[in-house]
Amino acid sequence: MPIRSDGPTRPSTLGFEVLHCWTDDLPVCRYSGVGFNTNQIYREDGNRQEDHEFEDRSFHFQLDDQTFLYGVFDGHDGVQAATFALQRTAAEILLGQLSGKTSDEEIKEVLRHAFFAVERGYFDSIDDKLAERTNLQCEIPQGLSSYEAYQKYPELVNKLQQLNNEIASGTTAVVALIYRGKLYVANVGDSRALLCKTDEKGVLRVTQLTVDHGLDNEDELLRLTQIGLDSSKICQGSRLGNQENTRCLGNYLVKGGYKEFDELACAISEPVIADPEINGGIPLDENSRFLLLMSDGLYKSLEEASKTEHVNIDIAQLTVEQFRTQATLSGVAQAVVDKIVRQHHDMFVGGGNCTQRDDITLMVRNFNFPMPYALPNSPMTVPTVTFNPKVEMISYEPTNSTSTMPESTISSTNSMDTTSTNNTSSNESSYGPYTNASNSHARIKPYVDFSPYYASVNQVASENDSS
Repeated sequence: MPIRSDGPTRPSTLGFEVLHCWTDDLPVCRYSGVGFNTNQIYREDGNRQEDHEFEDRSFHFQLDDQTFLYGVFDGHDGVQAATFALQRTAAEILLGQLSGKTSDEEIKEVLRHAFFAVERGYFDSIDDKLAERTNLQCEIPQGLSSYEAYQKYPELVNKLQQLNNEIASGTTAVVALIYRGKLYVANVGDSRALLCKTDEKGVLRVTQLTVDHGLDNEDELLRLTQIGLDSSKICQGSRLGNQENTRCLGNYLVKGGYKEFDELACAISEPVIADPEINGGIPLDENSRFLLLMSDGLYKSLEEASKTEHVNIDIAQLTVEQFRTQATLSGVAQAVVDKIVRQHHDMFVGGGNCTQRDDITLMVRNFNFPMPYALPNSPMTVPTVTFNPKVEMISYEPTNSTSTMPESTISSTNSMDTTSTNNTSSNESSYGPYTNASNSHARIKPYVDFSPYYASVNQVASENDSS
């Protein structure tokens, strides 16, 4: 099945052209918004410099009143895998695959099959490159060192390196499906999904619904050990072949070509897999407030900048603050991204160790959190919500990646009393930048004090008059 049309290209705000594909015609979900920021290498002169083109991709679709699909893909080593996943994932879920599926297990199986189908489709799409790469490898005699091979066959080695760079493209994926009032989340890699719900006391609780597939994940280290790898050596190098994540879509070099890495050659099967962790179905009721999908650039930048130990809570807090002031959900998502980007950049300016930042994408799906300044045609409602976040971490069985979220596996940690969105506390008297509950005509303080500037102007004018 084709994943993109033969129509003309359309301009992109990111500086490159994107082919029109059938997913462009799917209805966009009006209950969601996306914010993003491209990667940046910090310079002392303040000029912007990117390390690579923007590699994140995302979608937010509404098929009908009962079916919504959202996804964030964080590409690495190029945009090919992330772009393919963006275009193909919806086709593997929304083209009749859910028809007749009623149980949670059936729907989760649709999601699992979609991840595998996307990866198979991606590798099929680069078959010609893989075949050319195999031919080049056969033309270079075995037993030569890298230096000897380059000295004798420079053209072949350069072409082989170019092909390796192209087929190394991979992507994380976090996909959220809302179907018949239930939420299902599947992920590979370290992109995250956070669900924020209020409890019986009106307290907002933050639950991470995804698993970070990295070398700091004990379950993943156990899996690698079971296929013959030395986890201690892997952790010392902090990478699996050419990437950090233990699961992804794409990246042939750590899939079919993993034997070419010395540290992975002893594995009895592919160490980096596309098998997703799947959580659901979670009933969505009047206590469900909003859902966040994000690439790792968002929470890692905040962790680096603030040294926080409860980053999920902090991101939820920032989101709540923006719900009070923004008019659109895209405005909410972008404002959160901008605040974190500024905080990370300020750390560099202040002498921090970080000299660059990765791509960032944040998607906000609102259920019924208040937006006092929402545009007139916005579908938002304004309930009363108390914000007192507590992170609820989900315990996953290492041998079962499709586990649901039973109450017995949830524990509450990192409680933090913060703010409220009702008008009962003094620090919540203002819902926006231009109003104040106690005095609607009061002038707000300026962000910058220009009085020294005006004093200097007046002094110069006086000196000119006297002369």
